[in-house]
Amino acid sequence: MKLCFAASSGGHLEQIMMLHPMMKEHESFIFTEKTNYKFDTKGIRNYTVTQINRRELLFVLKLCVIFIQALVIFLREKPDVVISTGALATVPICLLAKLFRKKVIFIESFSKINSPTITGRLMYKYADLFLVQWEEMKKFYPNSTYGGGIY
Repeated sequence: MKLCFAASSGGHLEQIMMLHPMMKEHESFIFTEKTNYKFDTKGIRNYTVTQINRRELLFVLKLCVIFIQALVIFLREKPDVVISTGALATVPICLLAKLFRKKVIFIESFSKINSPTITGRLMYKYADLFLVQWEEMKKFYPNSTYGGGIY
């Protein structure tokens, strides 16, 4: 089984890297944003896409570019499952997984205790398994699974 671990840079990437033991157990790759932020892939193959912010003037254009980048990566790697901690840059690869009838696991951010993320609200509709790290988040995502913190 091939796994794609998708996360934007910063805290989302730090959270997904907590799943490194799972990455080592399966054929895996990391999908993230290209930034100046340096991280240790711990030997796991990784791909980067354009960084995006929803408040940017070129938001729609950049999202289209990321969708094309994600499609190329998806077709090259052919993952069976996409596991994501968000945020926005990961939405295209998650939606491509659904389009190609692959599984999507979304893990809502550890930093969200009292309110949902924008990406979480979107992915809740599409994820095959939606995990929350705080029991309080079940009120926003009633069909989610409480998995505890990944830290």
